[in-house]
Amino acid sequence: MNQAIYVGIILIALLGMPLFLVLLTVAGVGFSFADIDLIVIGIELYRITDSTVLMALPLFAFAGFLLSESNTAQRLVRLSRAALGWMPGGMMLIALLTCAFFTMLTGGSGVTIVALGALLYPALTQSNYEPRFSLGLLTTSGSLGLLLPPAIPLILYGIIAQQMDIPGVDIVDLFIAGLIPALLMILALYGYGLWANRRQPIELVPFNWQECKVALRETVWELLIPVIVLGGVFSGFFVLSEAAAVTALYVLIIETFVYREITARALLKAMRESLIMVGGILLILGSAMAFTNLLVFNNVPFMLFDLIGDRVTNPWVFLILLNILLLILGAFLDIFAALVIMVPLILPLAMKFGIDPIHLGVIFVANMQIGYFTPPVGMNLFIASYRFKKPIGELYRATLPFLGVLLAVVLLITYVPWLSLVFVR
Repeated sequence: MNQAIYVGIILIALLGMPLFLVLLTVAGVGFSFADIDLIVIGIELYRITDSTVLMALPLFAFAGFLLSESNTAQRLVRLSRAALGWMPGGMMLIALLTCAFFTMLTGGSGVTIVALGALLYPALTQSNYEPRFSLGLLTTSGSLGLLLPPAIPLILYGIIAQQMDIPGVDIVDLFIAGLIPALLMILALYGYGLWANRRQPIELVPFNWQECKVALRETVWELLIPVIVLGGVFSGFFVLSEAAAVTALYVLIIETFVYREITARALLKAMRESLIMVGGILLILGSAMAFTNLLVFNNVPFMLFDLIGDRVTNPWVFLILLNILLLILGAFLDIFAALVIMVPLILPLAMKFGIDPIHLGVIFVANMQIGYFTPPVGMNLFIASYRFKKPIGELYRATLPFLGVLLAVVLLITYVPWLSLVFVR
């Protein structure tokens, strides 16, 4: 009987039942069979609201959506071109840094491709980069900033770890841990780009100090955003939730009253879209915590560890299997859904193998951001196909070399914990 009910739930899920309802239904059925009062589900849904860190999510998301509604992307491209266009592979480096910085500010990978694609793709091809190379570069660069603070996926990972009472997981530590891996990814793609275009007569933009000053003056207000967040949090002047509130207010003021690019309609749109996104995350998070409690009650994590422990005894083997699993999940699931479902299962298991939870968070997000453009169903592939009006097969071929480069970096991050933990532990 129990198995028939769970099979029915799975079938309904495959037909399109929302994820949070699937998790709540499974938790409710499981607790009912165990004769546990279903009030525990309500307690879990309420318990996540007790986290002060959680307040940072909607505020950072709101700031990100505001920036995506303004002309921030154009200003960043102009400044990058003026400052870096003279370097070897300058336009390529401009694309990498601009995409990473914009994703860092907005927290959305697909948003970056939509906002910057129309600016950077023509600029790359006009600088004599091949169309296929340009497509691959922009499709893969769209998710580069997900490890840079204020990284919403890292915040979510930290919240889940803290709800599980995992010691030594601080959001600020996660921010610090993601800096070197993110920089490595950018440098690796830049190095590959220089090698791939070594025989191409790439156009360089002569350095113009006057243009650089004008572009810097235009962008200076937005360049202060990471200074406010990082400076405030790392100095101890703000806790994360206060930094998020200050950031949201600051972005609202500069985009509405300084740049005057946010109309009342755009403001309402940013508010609505950020609340929808965060509301979805919170529903899934609360449901996943109730589901996790059911798994813990039934000793599933311990059975999983025994099952894997009988077959995998080497932490290195566990990590490579974990990378494969996360890449597959990243291609099929949204990063937030993957985090709330898999972290409660994987985190205790990883700690049994002696893996630092901060290091695991970086591994998790690094794999998930590659999953965005992993064939066959990585979300960025379809967004780029729509944005650049190219067949999806062409996007597959364009991104494969970049995928290989970033996979190599992920392996380096995975097996050299020092890269993530040097400034943390």
